[in-house]
Amino acid sequence: MRKLTPLDHDGRARMVDFPHKPDTKRRAAASGTLSCAAATLEAVLEGRAPKGAVISTAELAGVMGAKQTSSLIPLCHPLPLAKVGVTITPDASLPGFRVSAETVTTGPTGVEMEALTAVSTACLTLFDMLKAIDRTMVIGEIQVEEKTGGASGNWTRGDSTSQ
Repeated sequence: MRKLTPLDHDGRARMVDFPHKPDTKRRAAASGTLSCAAATLEAVLEGRAPKGAVISTAELAGVMGAKQTSSLIPLCHPLPLAKVGVTITPDASLPGFRVSAETVTTGPTGVEMEALTAVSTACLTLFDMLKAIDRTMVIGEIQVEEKTGGASGNWTRGDSTSQ
């Protein structure tokens, strides 16, 4: 099989063509955090955030972000997403929010970028909705947690047998 690269023979960027790769079911999970002041987390949990339903709005924004990945990331293929789920969990130990996303498709390429974009968009939306009460927030630790499907097989963060 030829090497898949986004560069042509002259070094110009191009979208990779992979006609030899079969369609398979693929899944990716990603996570991230938004750390904030304890009072900010408390305001959200008590429904006192100035912009309203912070968590549900940010979860929806994450789903919408995943669907726009190919428009945001150069050379990223548009994928028919079968599932996008975003969950935001308040965490007093940060304090802040833990954001997770799951994406699923059937196709010739993975959905890691869509999961990462979902988490990033949800975190950015949390920041936007809370910046009026907290300018000290920090978005961090955005990472792929696992992926399944495709020729490279399954991978889970922290699994010493995974590459």
